[in-house]
Amino acid sequence: MTDLSAAMTGVTAQELEARTGFDPAFLGVDVPIPLPGPDVQTLLLDYLHYSVVFRPDRRFAAVTALAMDGAHLVPLGRTDRWQLDPRLAAELQAGPAVYSHNDLDRGHLVMRASSTWGETEDEAKRAEADTFFFTNAAPQAALFNQGRELWLGLEDYLQDHAAAFDRKLAVFAGPVLDPADPPYRGIQVPLRFWKVVAFVQHGQLAATGYLLDQSPLVGDLEEVFRAAAEIGAVPPLGAFRTFQVPIADVAALAGVQMDQLVAVDLLHAEPSIAPPRPGEAAGGWHELTSLADVVLAA
Repeated sequence: MTDLSAAMTGVTAQELEARTGFDPAFLGVDVPIPLPGPDVQTLLLDYLHYSVVFRPDRRFAAVTALAMDGAHLVPLGRTDRWQLDPRLAAELQAGPAVYSHNDLDRGHLVMRASSTWGETEDEAKRAEADTFFFTNAAPQAALFNQGRELWLGLEDYLQDHAAAFDRKLAVFAGPVLDPADPPYRGIQVPLRFWKVVAFVQHGQLAATGYLLDQSPLVGDLEEVFRAAAEIGAVPPLGAFRTFQVPIADVAALAGVQMDQLVAVDLLHAEPSIAPPRPGEAAGGWHELTSLADVVLAA
């Protein structure tokens, strides 16, 4: 651990090592964390109620896995104290330097409000604080449109739906770490983010997949990104669009194994990989304009 890592965290590495992280048996049926293939080097980092499968080569999470208990959620004020994880060297984490003096947000991968649950308020507060590690963040455009509202509201919406069946969700999320992502300040900025939510419905495991796209809606992305990199500017990020997509597409784009969740996908659409341009036929990608557009029929 570097001196900078120690200085920026109020939690010790020893305290974090005692965290148990995501429980695969949380839903009452075993749902392990989806993982990248064996050729991708990762580190497993456990926090309260969630775990991070971290990719040191990209300095971001490849996968986050959250156990969300809607029956015990506690509304809490936002602490907003971002910290480096003291278990990792500072240079392995996309830390404060990535986000300073620009319009990039430290976008939560595990949503703060989805983690703030527990048998006691103290447990919920510790869980909330644990979401503010840089290992749980990725750069997102500071100016958001309806896509951000949809993205942030998805877990609450699915929790409301699951209340009639089971008040627990397993939420897996991460950035799409594409080798072509544009460079900026020693990292590559992810242009897409994915989320897969699993729950029990009518006594059976079910899941839905989503993708948030902040790719600029321009023709030659490579040229635009190259020009931005030459002057050290933030890569241009587009208005966020939110899609419900086949989980098979999420797995292919993210390079993560999700066969169990693909088999119980409620969307029942053919994979297509590429998002539609505005005005084009959507194929297997179902663009969401409101939460009422989410497909949850078995």
